[in-house]
Amino acid sequence: MKKTTQLFAGLLILTGVLSACSPAGNEGFMRRVETDFRHKQELLPRGDLFGIFDEPMTRQEREAMMFLYAYMPVGDMTDYPGDFYLENVRSALATRREMPWGDIVSDELFRHFVLPVRVNNENLDDSRRVFHDQLAPRVEGLPMYDAILEVNHWCHEKANYQPSDARTSSPLATVRTAHGRCGEESTLLVAALRSVGIPARQVYTPRWAHTDDNHAWVEAWADGRWHFLGACEPEPVLDLGWFNAPASRGMLMHTKVFGYYDGPEEVMKTTANYTEINVISNYAACAPLTVTVTDTAGSPVEGATVEFKLYNYAEFFTVSRKTTDGRGQASLSAGLGDMLVTAVRDGRFGIRKVSFGREPQATVALDHAIGDEFSFPVDIVPPAESANLPEVTAAQRAENDRRFNREDSIRNAYIATFPAQPAVDSFARAIGVKPGQIARFITASRGNHGEIMDFLREASRKGCTGRALQLLATLSEKDLRDTPSAVLADHLYNTDKDADAATVLAPRAANEMLTAYRSFLRREIPAADAAAFRNDPQLLAAWCRDSLTLRPELCTVFTTVSAEGVWRSRVADKPSRKIFFVAAARSLGIPAWIDPVTGNLFYRHAGKDVPVDFESANDRQMETGRLKLRYEPIPRLDDPEYFRHFTLSRFDGQSFALLNYPDFEPWSARFDTPTDLETGYYMLATGSRLADGSVLANVSFLNIGPNRTTETDLPMRDNSEAVRVIGSFNSESKFIDARTGRETSVLLTAGRGYFVVGLVGVGQEPTDHALKDIAAKAAELEQWGRSIILLFPDETAYAKYAASPAASLPQTVTFGIDRDGSVRRQILDAMHLPGNVPLPVFIVGDTFNRVVFESHGYTIGLGDRFLHTIHQL
Repeated sequence: MKKTTQLFAGLLILTGVLSACSPAGNEGFMRRVETDFRHKQELLPRGDLFGIFDEPMTRQEREAMMFLYAYMPVGDMTDYPGDFYLENVRSALATRREMPWGDIVSDELFRHFVLPVRVNNENLDDSRRVFHDQLAPRVEGLPMYDAILEVNHWCHEKANYQPSDARTSSPLATVRTAHGRCGEESTLLVAALRSVGIPARQVYTPRWAHTDDNHAWVEAWADGRWHFLGACEPEPVLDLGWFNAPASRGMLMHTKVFGYYDGPEEVMKTTANYTEINVISNYAACAPLTVTVTDTAGSPVEGATVEFKLYNYAEFFTVSRKTTDGRGQASLSAGLGDMLVTAVRDGRFGIRKVSFGREPQATVALDHAIGDEFSFPVDIVPPAESANLPEVTAAQRAENDRRFNREDSIRNAYIATFPAQPAVDSFARAIGVKPGQIARFITASRGNHGEIMDFLREASRKGCTGRALQLLATLSEKDLRDTPSAVLADHLYNTDKDADAATVLAPRAANEMLTAYRSFLRREIPAADAAAFRNDPQLLAAWCRDSLTLRPELCTVFTTVSAEGVWRSRVADKPSRKIFFVAAARSLGIPAWIDPVTGNLFYRHAGKDVPVDFESANDRQMETGRLKLRYEPIPRLDDPEYFRHFTLSRFDGQSFALLNYPDFEPWSARFDTPTDLETGYYMLATGSRLADGSVLANVSFLNIGPNRTTETDLPMRDNSEAVRVIGSFNSESKFIDARTGRETSVLLTAGRGYFVVGLVGVGQEPTDHALKDIAAKAAELEQWGRSIILLFPDETAYAKYAASPAASLPQTVTFGIDRDGSVRRQILDAMHLPGNVPLPVFIVGDTFNRVVFESHGYTIGLGDRFLHTIHQL
């Protein structure tokens, strides 16, 4: 009670100070912050989460801390000490006083886009202080615009792009690793910009409209306006990146602004943690659309859940979820293309296509009951390209290229310090294992290799090397790159040596931050409770149901509360409760896991896998049925792939939740024969992506009943007159440039956009014919302007060709050597070609990894066929 009294007294003093010294707008804002802060404190009475406010602070520090605590998610309060945030606040305030632009950054910009520690769903770290100390000297004397460019050059020294899983590493972990996916690169750049007092925010297109996947980049504020830039991809000027053209075809770009925000942008959503704003108008032409939901009699329906869905990876992905108002309406502004809209209320739903820019109003009638079986085709057209590129002089480009190459060399010099094979061999001998047993763990750990080697060294000293290797085998590559040895040791030495590795020893339950929860929970759970839970794990489920308070409204940024944080605060959201159950069960030696496909929670007891239902007092028996999908092949698609051509989603009471089967698993591997599914109502989506980005889709609704098999068609639509995406090729694939002898990639050679890759022989008539056909169309192919990369199998073959080269090939041709055969293998696998396929093999692809054309062996008129395809792109 004493602490609470002191805290409220401090708030009253703060309010008085603000009334006397702050502008009226800021005073009103801080009154709202104070109200939200007090409400948060009332909801979270356990765990001494607000104890830091007993520490002495200046008025500015207390105001900033109150703002952070009013809006940060529960996990950030339970999993990081108050001192961590106070140090960040003091650093941010000191930087604002230090930097020359501190005076021109408004309180609103500072509060929302400099002060917050969190950018995405990353682990939080001390990057603000570390980055400031490195960057402050580099930006000294620069105007704000140039400082933004300089910070991005520094980030490129530290990391470049590499795809990985959805969990976001901390900024310092990305620097240690020296690479990251776009979400991690942009988190790094935002953290770096904020460390020197520059307002910055991460921008996402949740899904592209014209192709699969998504992307994240950064907006930074300078001299009165927001500019965009590609993170760790420095350009000579702002508002330029490889994604200018794709972004102009986007349908939605958004950013999550920390706290309650009342800026000029369209607000898409307001939560207890953030305000989501729509920034599509910064990148593409857009238009508003209002959906009116009606019942079967035509009356408006209030309180219906409306989802705006983009086709991407064969799923209609929800990019915005809204609730209808008293007029039955929900609105969104988006790029000038097509989406599906669903509306759900009280066991009924409606679904239809909407076209932004062509229809400002659309009505969705709730004319289907949950359980109705029906199917319909739908053509989805993305926005047209309308890129706006800023001017870059030749001198600017040359200087940027020079710096880019130097930054690559700096980063590569750091990467060269990672253990090479001789060091791995020596370490293996030192701990008494074969190099092959540890090489993949050490190599994958990259800059975290010291932590992994320390863990293995200590395990060897304690005679636990084999068990330690079992633990490492349960981890993802990202876990190896950013998990401290102390966390791994906690799980190794607090788990029975005979327990199952996958369901007991493994530290990870879902996509949470790994922590040393095992010793903590073994210590904190009373012995009598632990014995009861082991004897009947359903009692642990009942404890979670009865003892934990769900506060999903306070956990909206896709972070989770750690197991320790849940125990201390007795607060969780549904994902954190599942993770806590797994953590507690495994800490007590009970096998438990979350199913990666359905998200259902299980434990194993008395030899049986038991599903957990927190709403039931007894063990739940999951009812299952079977599904078989019948498929009639269309040209060049004998075996459709999950996530590339089709997906399944199950109705969860409010929307359709995607089943996460393995990426690109072929239809024949699972659905050609009946496969088990939980009973329920399902949506089956299929789609054929055409080269212009449009999609020939089909949506079907079906039921899976208990103990019976449902058979239905897997309809893949085709248009023989249009260019269709027929496969995937990784544009990051490496080869040796025959002219320079240096390793490069298709992406670096071709730049963003379409390209041709050919696997060619030498002294072979089919290749000679192909090259002559290409030469015959040299002028048209040069006018197209895209790279044609011709790869020989080895240096000998290229030397033989170079002695008598083909005449008059386009100037856009680059010769290369596929020395290790990796490009050949990838093309053959993607195109389902046999290993002895006759050369040449040609594909037309793009840097979104789509293939739209393939040819192999002897063919006439290849140049014409290229142009026929190109003209339809």
